[in-house]
Amino acid sequence: MSRPPLPPFTAETATQKIRMAENAWNSRDPDIVTPAYTEDSQWRNRAEFVAGHAEIHALLTRKWRNEQEYRLIKELWAYSENRIAVRYAYEWRNDSGQWFRSYGNENWEFDRDGRMAKRHASLNDLPIRQQDRVFLWPLGPRPDEHPGLSDLGL
Repeated sequence: MSRPPLPPFTAETATQKIRMAENAWNSRDPDIVTPAYTEDSQWRNRAEFVAGHAEIHALLTRKWRNEQEYRLIKELWAYSENRIAVRYAYEWRNDSGQWFRSYGNENWEFDRDGRMAKRHASLNDLPIRQQDRVFLWPLGPRPDEHPGLSDLGL
């Protein structure tokens, strides 16, 4: 199974890889997201450590059950041959109606086939008021004309 673009990355292919990941995560569908990772992929997500498709799928299922109306923007920070560093933000609300903007950084390492073998994520949740939301597109992929993080001053 191959998931282009493949390493070694250029600025263009790293940016393409990031947007593809953003679009997949904005689907909020673990069945779409999970295959982008190797079968033995290792994750650190907040304080949770998971490995392999079954654990990744379970983590994503829990995540999107709890993080309702999830909308994500990712942006390139740095890249090398088979690694990409990303900063991101996403908005979501809990089942009590409280809105949050979560800010984070991810370090990604890819296998030769373009699937992610390692994902290290650090993030913080900031409670926000509903009127302070800026990720306002319909659920699903971010429209091409919607500003990115730097354009939004985030």
